Amino acid sequence: MHSALEPGLIERLMEVSFPTLGHFLEDGFIDPGIRAMVPDIKLVGRAVTLRIAEGEAIPVNRALALLQPGDVLVIDTGNDPRHACVGAVTACAAQSRGARGVVVDGVVTDIKELRETGLPVFARGTSVLTTKLVDRGSSAINQPIRCGGVTVFPGDLVLADDNGVLVLDPSVARGIIDRALASDLAEPELLARLRTGEPVEQVLQVKA
Repeated sequence: MHSALEPGLIERLMEVSFPTLGHFLEDGFIDPGIRAMVPDIKLVGRAVTLRIAEGEAIPVNRALALLQPGDVLVIDTGNDPRHACVGAVTACAAQSRGARGVVVDGVVTDIKELRETGLPVFARGTSVLTTKLVDRGSSAINQPIRCGGVTVFPGDLVLADDNGVLVLDPSVARGIIDRALASDLAEPELLARLRTGEPVEQVLQVKA
């Protein structure tokens, strides 16, 4: 069972521009090779983690059955670049459980159907080679995993949009959200000053 989040934290994270968080953080950014398969989306949710061995589908089904509303399923495929573990049925099942999205360190399939569902899915690409209904007993659900070079713990916050994926401990998110939102609020004025021809050195910081 997930621990309670600070009231309003997810809503405030949905308001911030995720690249703004990159001004304040260095860690938690997933390999940019993992990108949005469904465009024009934005999500914030709690991580449910899954590690599978090559070609296993049954552990994915077990993880899907455990999803709760607001979850994001994050899958470590063990560096399998070939077998797609997410497709039309997987996405539909995740949606039926109220999931906010799926992040796969690997490939997916049924890209047309995935886009029709509208469920945010992030992966390294697509494949027509898919997983099989097997379970070799080496999978793990809701244990720490590695996804795109980042260690992901169950209950971490997953933030993702067309720019990429960021994984944060809730306490880290609480510590930076005020500064990030303030930065976003200041940006329109900076853009307006630049567009009116004000010198760059007067608008932007040019010295350390």
